[in-house]
Amino acid sequence: MDEWKTQLNSEVTDWLLEPDESNPGIRYFALRDLIGRGAADSEVVDAQAHVMRCGPVPMMLDAQYPQGYWVKPGPGYSPKYRGTLWSVIFLAQLGADGQDERVQRGVEHVFAHAQAESGGFAATGRPSTTIHCLWGNVVRALLELGYGNDERLQRSIDALARSVIGEGYEWYRRGGVQGPGFVCSANYGLPCAWGAVRTLWALARCTTSDRSDVVQRAIDASCDFLLSYNPAHADYPYRDRVSSSWFRFGYPLGYVTDVLLNLEALTEAGRGADARLADVIQLVLDKQDSQGRWTMEYTYNGKMWADVERKGQPSKWITLRAFRALRGAAAAIQNA
Repeated sequence: MDEWKTQLNSEVTDWLLEPDESNPGIRYFALRDLIGRGAADSEVVDAQAHVMRCGPVPMMLDAQYPQGYWVKPGPGYSPKYRGTLWSVIFLAQLGADGQDERVQRGVEHVFAHAQAESGGFAATGRPSTTIHCLWGNVVRALLELGYGNDERLQRSIDALARSVIGEGYEWYRRGGVQGPGFVCSANYGLPCAWGAVRTLWALARCTTSDRSDVVQRAIDASCDFLLSYNPAHADYPYRDRVSSSWFRFGYPLGYVTDVLLNLEALTEAGRGADARLADVIQLVLDKQDSQGRWTMEYTYNGKMWADVERKGQPSKWITLRAFRALRGAAAAIQNA
């Protein structure tokens, strides 16, 4: 199972598992996702408790108003990247405990003010500002925070899937999502790969047993779209040029998408053994340094409530992301 590590310049799992006061979420996710410890494992429980005590998560929660919002009441898209929507998204990505009452107040504020009539999550709470990159981000965060059985989230997941396959979703003429297949106003009416990656990342987080036929068909359609181009080139439909952001790895993940997240999402969706991923796997491998670490190339530092690692320096977060994706792809190839 660990044969994939022979492609690394060095073994740095211990680096990811070491206690880290600045970013304790790395150890939490490494225990859970790389070592395979269950949620009830004492080390996993302790690691997540550490997340809630130090590092960026308590700093973010300290900025929250008692009513559950950040900065101002309402949907919380603005200001980037400190509003309520972004704070909930980043809390999930940094390993926050969804059972914490403060986190739950934030989630309830999102449900109350950012979920549109269509079921999607929107920048203004109205269908007209529902786009896949934001919608997928919020769904993924709420699943990560333990809301998979919440009827409000289930409704959103069903609508998200239907918006992809074009069945039973009647909001195209009134929304940023303008048609099945990821057609989006933010990409000048072209299919948007950033939206496709975020949608797949969200839907793939649904457990296999919880996936309806509609969700599974949306996952398949998302994979087919993303694999119909070379993920390493990211030459998806665009008006002016391929965004250079595809090739800069960062964390946490806002609406900007990189090729590593594309690989992560496709691998989680069960496509890790697809031969069309060979180039992007090699691209990811080529970005490691001589010690088997990856660099933080893109950051929201200075824009969030708390900074997360330094740009241009070896990054535990990016190395964790790369490990998860490469390990998943290797396991899929081995089992094919």
